[in-house]
Formats: sequence, C-alpha cells, structure tokens
Amino acid sequence: MESQTNKDMEQSMTRWRLILGQDSNDRFGKMGSGGLSSEMDMMDQALAAIYNLNSPGSFGSGGAGGGAGRGPSNPQITRWLGDVRSLFDPELVKIIQGDAMTRCGLKQLIFEPELLENLEPDVNLASTILMLKDQIPKRSKESVREFIKKIVEEINRLLEQDIRRAVTAAVNKRKHSPIPSAAALDYKTTISRNLKHYNQELKTIVPEHFYFFDRTSTTAANKWNVILDIDQSGSMGESVIYSSIISCILASMSSISTRIVAFDTNIVDLTEKSDDPVDLLFGFQLGGGTNIDQSVAYCEKFIENPKKTLFFLITDLEEGGNRAALLRRLGELKEAGVTLVCLLALAESGRPYYDTQMAQRVAALKIPCFACSPQMLPQLLERALKGQDLDQFVKEFEKKKK
Repeated sequence: MESQTNKDMEQSMTRWRLILGQDSNDRFGKMGSGGLSSEMDMMDQALAAIYNLNSPGSFGSGGAGGGAGRGPSNPQITRWLGDVRSLFDPELVKIIQGDAMTRCGLKQLIFEPELLENLEPDVNLASTILMLKDQIPKRSKESVREFIKKIVEEINRLLEQDIRRAVTAAVNKRKHSPIPSAAALDYKTTISRNLKHYNQELKTIVPEHFYFFDRTSTTAANKWNVILDIDQSGSMGESVIYSSIISCILASMSSISTRIVAFDTNIVDLTEKSDDPVDLLFGFQLGGGTNIDQSVAYCEKFIENPKKTLFFLITDLEEGGNRAALLRRLGELKEAGVTLVCLLALAESGRPYYDTQMAQRVAALKIPCFACSPQMLPQLLERALKGQDLDQFVKEFEKKKK
C-alpha cells in the first residue's frame, strides 16, 4: 500500500514538473523527485520549445531556434513536429501545433512542404491555410492540397454514412407502385417481406412478390431542393470547412437537388465545384465583409417549390447590409413555406461568436437559429425533410449541451 502511494506521488510530481517547466527542476529535486525518464525528458524539451520561450533551443530564443521573426530552421521544426506526434495523443498534438503557430510566429512556415507532411490534420489549421491560400508558394501548392485532403477525408468518414442514411430515411418514404422497374426496386421492403421464402437448397431468398417505389415522386417538381448559403467571412473558417464537405455529400445524392452559395460582400455560386470537396474548399475566399440580404436574394431565384425547399443560412449574422430587408426577406420565405434554418456555426470548437440581437430577431420569426455540431446535422436534416418540429429539435439539442 505504501509502495503504491509513493508511486502515485512520484507520478503526480512528474506531471507537475512537466507543467511548470524546466525552471522548476531544482525545486522538485529537493522534494525528492527522481527526475524525468528519457521519454518524459523528450516531452519536456518539446513543450519548452514553445511554452518556455527563454530556454535554449526554444523557437522564440536567439539560440538554435532563431528569433520568432526570422523563424527557426526548417530541419529543427520538422524534427520537433515528429517528436510531438510520437509523444502526445492526436488531440494534444493539435493544441500544441496551434500554440506553436500563434506564440512563436511560425505561421509563415506552414507552407513548407516538409512541415505540412508532419502536421496533424486539424480543422483550425486548415482554416488558417485557406485564409492565406493566395499566399501559398508554387512549391507548396500540392502539399497544401494533400493536407486539406486529409482533413476532408477524415470528416467525410465521420459524417457521410449518417447524412446519407438521414436523407434516404426522409426522402424515400414513398408510396409503392404496381409498375415494375428495376431502377425503382425497394430492396429493403422486398427482402424483409420475403424472408419467409428463404430456400435452404439454393441458400437464397426466392421472392414471391416484389415492391417498387412510385417513381412519380422523384420528378423534379417533387424533389427536395437543399440550399446552403454559407458566410465566408473570416470568423466562419471552421463552419466553411464542415459546410463544404456536407454540401458535397448532399450534392452526390440524386434523390435531392443541392445548391451551394458562398458570400461576403460578393456572391459566388460554387454548385459546379461540388464533385470535389477540396476544389470546393479552395473556391471559398475567407475574410472580408458581409451582405447576407444580398445573398439570400440571390438564392431566392432557385426556389421553385417553397414547400419542398430546405434553406440553410450558415452565418454569424454580422450583417453589413440592410438588416431590416434581410429580416423581411427571411420572413417572406418562411411565410411562403420554405423550411429555413439559421446555423450560427457548424463546428466543434464551442460557443460561436455572433450578433445576438440579430439572432433573437431571426428566432422571433419562428426560424430555428442556433449553433450545431456537425454530428447533429444528420438528425436535423432528417427531421427537416420529414416536416417535423425543428423547434423541439433545438430545445433537445440545447438541453444536451448543458
């Protein structure tokens, strides 16, 4: 028992030694600390490089690392990134990388191909890269694209299956038709209702009756139209990344039509870039002002059947245009039967920054107005496409956050 207590005490002292840094080394020695293991010592040096800017070899010192303005030599940073990735969990690596960029003036070095290969994929870092994309040197363009592609693939793996399931569950609840059509075969119903006709000898189901969807429900007039109107002002970086990937997933589904629009004080229709989420991301121009009303007005012309239109306005509501006109336009769309959702952020990074007064006024129009985590979007999509109460969804979501 005493041995376990001593072990716990030693581990606690080691953690505090790492937290307090190299300057506390002598004090912990006097307290009986046995010092750091070789792995812990490597951790200590990796952390000191950015959190103790006065220590020799740190990125902010005048030693091996050079000053923050000049930046350390690439081989040293590459080695440091490799150490960090091998010593810490991925989530901690992302935090340390971000701190290195902001504390040590390393932002200009993220466009070095050797460094990008060692960076842990991170949405916030990708936002920074996209904001600076016009400054990317030619030698680094391919490395930057590969880095962004890693993040796209990671998010895609997390979301694609759930989004497809949600849309299919909502849109494919159609009446069956007596008219046979291979393209309209309802596989799920056909299999489930013919399980009793499983043939042991053939080791397969021999259906006695096939079920076909009524294909008239998939005509353009009856198809759901999903519009994503995405604010590309500087504060929306993380939302832009998630929105673009989700947009591409939706655009790949033939059961709905998808329109993707980006705006600041200008409007860019990115629908044609939806085949490739990386191309779509590079179509955004993060930064600049905001004219939401102008963008909503542009999107209006793509609304042919209001009752079959789901309109996502993804913005911080920092309107630089005509606020009264924006509220009036949103109210008219709501009155016409459009399903409107205002997402103040589509992100994992916590509570967003937004115009609270405008958010209250939008919510007063009975338009759901809230920040949503990407993992909750499939549920939101399914409820919206099924015509269910979205206010109740928002209440449930806010309750879970608490």
